[in-house]
Amino acid sequence: MDGSARDQQWSEWMRLALAGDGAAYRRFLSEVTPHLRMLAQRRCRAFGAPAGEAEDIVQEVLLAVHLKRGTWDPARPIGPWLSAIVRNKLIDSLRRRGREPTTPIEDVMETLEAAPVADGTERLDALQMLGHLRDPQRDIVRSISLEGAGVRETAARLKMTEGAVRVALHRALKTLARIYRSEAHEDR
Repeated sequence: MDGSARDQQWSEWMRLALAGDGAAYRRFLSEVTPHLRMLAQRRCRAFGAPAGEAEDIVQEVLLAVHLKRGTWDPARPIGPWLSAIVRNKLIDSLRRRGREPTTPIEDVMETLEAAPVADGTERLDALQMLGHLRDPQRDIVRSISLEGAGVRETAARLKMTEGAVRVALHRALKTLARIYRSEAHEDR
């Protein structure tokens, strides 16, 4: 299916969805998501954003599509509307990230496995920090960083893709780092 025919099909599904057809809306979201992912990955590469950020952008785009679907003009092609949302969400992401250095999770995966803990206090501190996370992030960090399981094993146990586990781990570690910094700052 060429781009024009694809755009027409997506537009038709969205028109039906706006008229209340839930099946058409699910089909639209299912079919458009790989395209959004490809756009987000391409734009992340073009603007120097970490590759892992693309999936966050896709999720934000899907949410924006859901919340703003009433703003799409059915008389116009849907592809440019979707592309504009991807662009705007990437810009939002770049602004949030600012100039903070980032390290792709794949570059540090080997260092994430925790060394055996000498006494129980460090483990209690770690478990207390994990209390700040929601599931499945808490389970993922516990499995990989505290129990020494691999990404593949954790993904299988939690019935997630390996990519989703990596993204969740990356987000969880960023959250824990932010919490740790704020608690360390309070101790001064």
